[in-house]
Amino acid sequence: MRQLIEALYAAQNKAKCMKPNFSPGKNIAIKVPAHEFEKMVNFYKIVLGLKQKDASSPDEFNSVTFEFGDKNLWVDKISGISQAEVWLEIETDNAVEAKKYLKEQGCAIRNEIEPLPPNFNGFWLSSPSNIIHLVNE
Repeated sequence: MRQLIEALYAAQNKAKCMKPNFSPGKNIAIKVPAHEFEKMVNFYKIVLGLKQKDASSPDEFNSVTFEFGDKNLWVDKISGISQAEVWLEIETDNAVEAKKYLKEQGCAIRNEIEPLPPNFNGFWLSSPSNIIHLVNE
């Protein structure tokens, strides 16, 4: 019995050692239905007075970026959605190991939701409550 307990303890410690490091990224995206896009941009720009940034996105949709403390707040105009969604960025020290670890934890990898650039070292992840996260190095 003692050998079994020691083996389980060793396996748990090994799994803990393999856990990649995760930290908040610098980007927050709000995916906004096309019919609400201008109102959302005006809300952040005019009503709240956030500073608009000169930032470009490699995506094919229209985006406006604001300074949001030490983060970038992207407001993305998305056709075909009915309500806004908030997407977050998580940084890791090893995207390959992070993906493996998160799959082992029962997390859903969601790379089908939006194309990533070729050779991009990351992936899309859904939290248990369906918040989308970009996980990248």
